[in-house]
Amino acid sequence: MSLTFEELPLRPETKAALKEHGFASPFPIQEMVLPIALADGDVIGQAKTGTGKTLAFGIPLIERVIAPKDSEWPGLAHQGLPQVLVVVPTRELCIQVAKDIDELAGNRGIRTLAVYGGRAFEPQIDSLNAGIEIVVGTPGRLLDLYRQGQLKLKEVSRLVLDEADEMLDLGFLPDVEKIFTSTPKRTQTMLFSATMPGDILSLARRFMNQPIHIRTQDNEDEGAVVSKIEQHVYRAHAMDKIEMLARILQADGRGPTIVFCRTKRTCQKTADDLLERGFRSATIHGDLAQNSREKALNDFKAGKTDVLVATDVAARGIDIDGITHVINYQCPEDEKTYVHRIGRTARAGAHGIAVTFVDWDEMARWKMIDTALNLGLPEPEETYSSSEHLYEVMKIPAGSTGRMVKAKPVKVESISKPERTTEKRARTRTKKFKND
Repeated sequence: MSLTFEELPLRPETKAALKEHGFASPFPIQEMVLPIALADGDVIGQAKTGTGKTLAFGIPLIERVIAPKDSEWPGLAHQGLPQVLVVVPTRELCIQVAKDIDELAGNRGIRTLAVYGGRAFEPQIDSLNAGIEIVVGTPGRLLDLYRQGQLKLKEVSRLVLDEADEMLDLGFLPDVEKIFTSTPKRTQTMLFSATMPGDILSLARRFMNQPIHIRTQDNEDEGAVVSKIEQHVYRAHAMDKIEMLARILQADGRGPTIVFCRTKRTCQKTADDLLERGFRSATIHGDLAQNSREKALNDFKAGKTDVLVATDVAARGIDIDGITHVINYQCPEDEKTYVHRIGRTARAGAHGIAVTFVDWDEMARWKMIDTALNLGLPEPEETYSSSEHLYEVMKIPAGSTGRMVKAKPVKVESISKPERTTEKRARTRTKKFKND
């Protein structure tokens, strides 16, 4: 019988919040991390994307925070200064992690703030001045506020680095090191990542205190890819990709879908093409203003759109249950990008489908990804939008075309000829009277 959250030594408020949001039993990464983290140990957590890392570090953080509604609050010397700092690589992930923590922490009056670029400084500064217990932020904006003296890190006792390998890929390592050295009272450090390159392990050795390395892996899934994802790879012609995509989006059982592109230009063009073909699509890429990106993501979460076309900037920031398909419109750069992209589906134990289009000039890149992940798909089948096997494998209804079927426009009853003649004469008489 698996462990439940009720059996863990948690505050009643935390248990109540977990129950309210439908969390009954911990996932494997949570079950392994929680006993160590709740005992204040340093943790290196290595797990695939979509396995529940946020709660694995979020619950211990909430447990240790002294909140305004707690009995210990009156005796706290530094009320309102951040006690916990969570560092994430992207804006979208920042918003998601802050929301997840806030849902579990709000009933104790714990104040959580998301700090990221692309937004005005003033509202974030106002929130910090009003008092914040948990700050979730991207490295650049965190350091900007710290250097301005607006973000005080001297009372931060717990620091989490989430998606550490992505920090490395985006060039944030020097910023992360500065954040570590700016938290002198740090008593617990947790680092989470899907992969563990050498630079990340070196960072852990420098700033962590005898960390316990936890690695979750399914017995049936020795690769880095979640085993419950059904993967399909097609060799596709650049001029036919949009037609193939439009047909796959009409597959039986297709729910919310993310389409990944490598470039911002292709991302925007694909989303525009889908809109013109009758699909409810939106887009997220680096050229969009932050509020436009947030609106696109919120519309997708709310079901106003069901196709989100994104560049890899969003690959780590979209944590939504129920995504049925991930489609790689352009082949990923490497195996890590592939893993993180397709990890947007099959979250929280669900199943999902991943489809990758490989153009002729992308074959060498795809073979490297296939070899690294041992997928057994080195030679994707040449496929077109009219290929019978595409319809069969992807469960596309026969007769589907590159456009959504729209309802026929309602006919407006026309005025009969005698009525039109009478109406014309009436207008003529009115005009004559006015002239008189």
